[in-house]
Amino acid sequence: MVSVWHWPRGQEALDTRIQSEPRFGHCMGKRDRRADILDDDPFQNQRSSPRIHRVHQRVGADGTHHFETSSSVSGAILQFLGQDNWEKPKHHTGRLWHFSDIEKQHLRLAMGAFTLALGFMAVGGISGISYYGFSMWVVMLLISMPVMFIAIGPAFLLHEIGHKLVAKKNGCWAEFRADPKGLQFGVALAFFLGFLFMAPGAVMVAGLVTRRQNGHIAVAGPLTNLSLFLIGIPLWGLILGLSGAFDGLAAGSTLFGREYILDGRLVWQAMLVDAGVYWLGANLILGLFNMLPFGPLDGLKVKDWNEQAFFLVIIVFAILVFTMFTGVWTPTNVLQSIADPVSGLIR
Repeated sequence: MVSVWHWPRGQEALDTRIQSEPRFGHCMGKRDRRADILDDDPFQNQRSSPRIHRVHQRVGADGTHHFETSSSVSGAILQFLGQDNWEKPKHHTGRLWHFSDIEKQHLRLAMGAFTLALGFMAVGGISGISYYGFSMWVVMLLISMPVMFIAIGPAFLLHEIGHKLVAKKNGCWAEFRADPKGLQFGVALAFFLGFLFMAPGAVMVAGLVTRRQNGHIAVAGPLTNLSLFLIGIPLWGLILGLSGAFDGLAAGSTLFGREYILDGRLVWQAMLVDAGVYWLGANLILGLFNMLPFGPLDGLKVKDWNEQAFFLVIIVFAILVFTMFTGVWTPTNVLQSIADPVSGLIR
């Protein structure tokens, strides 16, 4: 998911050219509201709230044009949302693959909370205690977290980095910011219900971009997930084949997934197979979810740019997810069809 702070080039509100001569009645005592974008109205009642956000421009020493917008969101609301400590966007001319210290901090926070929530989901939340017993529940939680980190962490992390790189390629400031309230809600939901729904954060983008560039920035995340899905098929098929994970995997499974401990023995084969299976499924689900054309999700920005591109991408994800859930294909069967021949060659 990518949150964008920008005014698109060519935006109608910024076009101060007058297309036709104003009527006499309109030039006496009234001011074109579009002028408020660039400067305050000296005759406006300052106690009334502006109809549009102000945009103030300044030119930096290097000739860069900077635009600053006013916001009606109070500091108290920002503090409640956990956003009052976000770093304001600064012009950056360094390497494309650059992460600031505060961005690294937010990425670590989001990945840590995301992994914990995935661990709670893997053990069925608090209700899993009655199934495993408290001690085994804690052990299963600690074992499941690294599996989830390896399998699903890249789907989230590289999705956001995809947004970041394309945004910076188009000359924007782009950094990831975690959403503390979203992280807290996601962890609590996974703990109490064993179900994961989380908004860990988003890549914040500031700059002047066209509608087309904005669409490219938005679609970069889902396309990254699609690429990870396609790469994951031969990659995990090869890993599972060389390790012989399917050969040593017991047929049994628990209520919440494969059994990682049997008779006091760690079943690493089950952990490895789950990592590959979750890798494929998570990238498809995350990509489809972000392509929904609602709210701050990527799909709305992609649809605004190009409806054909939007429908193409979302249909690809929808077909793959639908056929996966209806049993036309499963990640396990796909990976096993590659792993078994590889395993047979090295026996």
